[in-house]
Amino acid sequence: MVNLKINNIPVSVPEGTTILEAAQMAHVNIPTLCYMKEINAIGACRMCVVEVKGARSFAAACVYPVAEGMEVFTNTPKIMQSRKTTLELILSDHRKDCLSCERNTHCELQKLSYEYGCDEHAFAGAKSDKKPDYSTDYLVRDNSKCILCRRCVAVCNKIQHCGVINTKNRGFATEIGQAFDVDLAETACAGCGQCINVCPTGALHEKSEIDNVLAAINDPEKIVIAGVAPSVRVALGEEFGLPIGTNVEGKMVTAIKMLDFDKVFDVNLTADLTILEEANELIERLTKGGTLPMMTSCSPGWIRFLEYHYPELIPNLSSCKSPQQMFGAIVKTYYAKKMGVDPSKLYVVSIMPCVAKKFEKTRADQSASGYPDIDAVLTTRELARMIKKMGILFNDLPDSEFDSPLGEYTGAGAIFGATGGVMEAALRTAVETVSGKPLEDVVFSEVRGTKGIKIATYKAGDVSVKVAVCSGLENAKEICEQIKSGTCDYQFVEVMACPGGCVNGGGQPIVDAYTRRNVDVRAERAKAIYAIDDNAKKRKSHENTACELIYKEYLVKPGSHEAHKVLHTTYVARNKY
Repeated sequence: MVNLKINNIPVSVPEGTTILEAAQMAHVNIPTLCYMKEINAIGACRMCVVEVKGARSFAAACVYPVAEGMEVFTNTPKIMQSRKTTLELILSDHRKDCLSCERNTHCELQKLSYEYGCDEHAFAGAKSDKKPDYSTDYLVRDNSKCILCRRCVAVCNKIQHCGVINTKNRGFATEIGQAFDVDLAETACAGCGQCINVCPTGALHEKSEIDNVLAAINDPEKIVIAGVAPSVRVALGEEFGLPIGTNVEGKMVTAIKMLDFDKVFDVNLTADLTILEEANELIERLTKGGTLPMMTSCSPGWIRFLEYHYPELIPNLSSCKSPQQMFGAIVKTYYAKKMGVDPSKLYVVSIMPCVAKKFEKTRADQSASGYPDIDAVLTTRELARMIKKMGILFNDLPDSEFDSPLGEYTGAGAIFGATGGVMEAALRTAVETVSGKPLEDVVFSEVRGTKGIKIATYKAGDVSVKVAVCSGLENAKEICEQIKSGTCDYQFVEVMACPGGCVNGGGQPIVDAYTRRNVDVRAERAKAIYAIDDNAKKRKSHENTACELIYKEYLVKPGSHEAHKVLHTTYVARNKY
């Protein structure tokens, strides 16, 4: 242990601790802009500078290790003036349309500028001319609001292994972008949106579809149907000041109905449907000699990553559509037929924790009815924006239930939102199906938790199944390399593009760097997901009576010809250059 003083407060911390971490023990917050726990620690922004007694210059607290007897001062007049000057220099070349900015009131630069009493006009002079990149279907990069913190570069390179962005040029011309100035749409970007989540300003945001959805709602010719993903309900409340991990399912359904959607259904149902198809596919591969290991196909960022970087592993992918695409396909085929409605009149909106879902809806072979399975995708943030825009007092709302017949779900469908959830849900059905015996203990604890890679072996009757679960594309790369080289013997692999799974998706509420340092956001949201499962009357996907009815009335059985036509898809090798 190392003993030091921070603002004359004695602190004892482990050797190797940084001043930034030690300050927390003294109940002192040191401001940061470029620092992001476990992602970016480069001491570049100079917001975290402190005075160390005896040192000749300021120290960057995020990278400066503590030493025995050190005396640190975090708020001297010189330090406060230094930080204010740094902020004013950043503001001098920052497009300040704060009132209409996507990140208004959620911007770390805005917050610090207010706290330090900055004059945005303190340094007048040259302005860089940086144009936004609107080229993708899912996000916008606006470098006129970029502060060069490099958080997005760090997450893209170190955590997600895409490496499609980096710093370019030098001096005043420095900016974040793609090699050779190509548009982002021309790169091997996975579309995961993790860069949006870590950006401290409005330089990155999802491409909004709110206006399209409102236009459809106001079109008397359209029947507008909403489908909500599992992890939206455990994050949406954060947009309205509720604690991280609060389950607001009932209020959420009420709010969506107040937005004048004609029906509000639950994508948890098609998560259950995905498991029935996926478990059937796994059993067939295990018993009939199909390509192994079978890899899950629920995460569109992961699928896009594999198509670019590991196209030789496409045969390993499950052919199942994701729950989002299955939802749209079922609404525009089974539900349309049941209601006697022309599918061309149905406008299906999925509400997702994910930015890559905006790309996924544009993929080929995603139109079971002859029309796109999904017409629009709203992120959790966009849904919150719509609720606020319409003047709905979210926290005062009573609870409502999802509409029938596509509103029923089991605990297995709910846990899709956490890493390991798809695997656990599939195992519940596969083990019970193969063994022919009721599964008493439905918890597969080895695949739970936010660890990047988890490996376990389970028995299903006389069959042993070795599984791997990973989240974050750097971890996906490691698993893919093992499969390519033949150094593993997995039969079933779950991959989620976002670290921690969908609860940490690129479309979830923004969490600032300070909160990320002190709260395990992924674990808190996942805890709420598992609580839904714990309290569910039915916890296995094959117990979902709504799914049983869909098979009985339309799809016949899992893996049938009709099921393949509606619920399965194909993939394509992509040129990453």
